[in-house]
Amino acid sequence: MRLVLTSSHHCLATANHSVQRVSDARRLLGRLAILSRGFALLGVLVGFTACGSTSVDDYQSREPAFAPKDFFNGALTAHGVVKDFSGTAIRHFRADIIGCWSEGVGTLDEDFIFDDGEQQKRVWTLTPNGGQTYVGTAGDVVGEGLARWQGNAMFLDYILRIELENGPIDVRIDDRMYRVSDNVVINESKMRKFGFGVGDILLTIIRHPDQAADCPNA
Repeated sequence: MRLVLTSSHHCLATANHSVQRVSDARRLLGRLAILSRGFALLGVLVGFTACGSTSVDDYQSREPAFAPKDFFNGALTAHGVVKDFSGTAIRHFRADIIGCWSEGVGTLDEDFIFDDGEQQKRVWTLTPNGGQTYVGTAGDVVGEGLARWQGNAMFLDYILRIELENGPIDVRIDDRMYRVSDNVVINESKMRKFGFGVGDILLTIIRHPDQAADCPNA
């Protein structure tokens, strides 16, 4: 679930003093397709703490249980903002998501529309990997993401390939999702490039259990 970060201008400059890198970071954020994400969406992955010392295991006693197969099931919507490295919100978006499961494997079909009219699409496949862990794949994700949940939290870590005018850029995404009620998840995503933060995505994912969802073979 997820599209991706907060860092100071000074940190970015330390990585590379060129104006071109800052410009690339801005264009990168402009092209960001959550979710994380998530969606970032919705980005769904992992107890690997790429951007801090907190582990998903720290939430194992929290409720309600995240239970991806339960929450990411049927019709959902996501609403969020994209922030640049200075913390300024530069875009906002809405996403319509359909979650379907078959033999334990989940598919999240995500359609995004941004405030400037741009539309983006991502389809996640979530395959069980044991120990409340899923392997996540999508068309613009490099290799495999790994998602793990405990208690009311799910952490997702993956590499997103973003197409820019001068070529693609690979960015590491750290999605952290928290189920705060039966039908609401709060997601924060941090994006890092060259080891430094270049932006954040903040979004709310809402499940609509009374709304029909068009799942294949349903």
